[in-house]
Amino acid sequence: MNPTAAVRPYRPADAPALDDICVRTAHNGRDSRPVYADPAVLPAIFAAPYVHLDPDLAFVLDDGDGRAVGYILGTADTPRFAEEFRAKWLPRFADRYPAPDGPPGTPDEVMAKLLHDPERMIVPELAAYPAHLHIDLLPEWQGCGHGRVLMRAFWQALRERGVPSVHLVMATANTPARAFYDRLGFHEIEAAGLDPADVTCLGRTTEDTGRT
Repeated sequence: MNPTAAVRPYRPADAPALDDICVRTAHNGRDSRPVYADPAVLPAIFAAPYVHLDPDLAFVLDDGDGRAVGYILGTADTPRFAEEFRAKWLPRFADRYPAPDGPPGTPDEVMAKLLHDPERMIVPELAAYPAHLHIDLLPEWQGCGHGRVLMRAFWQALRERGVPSVHLVMATANTPARAFYDRLGFHEIEAAGLDPADVTCLGRTTEDTGRT
């Protein structure tokens, strides 16, 4: 790894790298390509809409040679983001990934259902945590402290916008990620409409105590 790796703001030229990072980490922190017939549905939900709708809240880990090898992205206002996702983002992909007619029967259909339901992001129990985020790093760049630096950049950007707290929703099965979030001071938030066997909600303030 290049010792000059550093966190910087997202640039439009990073978009293909972010899509690739998402695909290679989206299955409970592991490569999604063996699981999905068209894994490009994953960045269409969890990465690309954020840099399209909220590019100023996207930061990447640059490997020192200009290539993004990790990212953090999100929004300061989840209800507003869900509204813009439906109005401005979903029309771009609705035909490529149509909503299933009935209960999803494949992993791709599960994701297509999520794509067509941006209102799922609005969880009443998370109203006090208006921002939300997604963070991913390629496996070889994990465990080196880069995730903390990415998170601090995001917290600072939220504080500058007057946002006091942030949440995330993660796959419960991704236990390494949960350990990372616990170390950063996130706490679990119970949400009645979500199955804790599938997903876990976590939240924390945007304050950076310097102890994480």
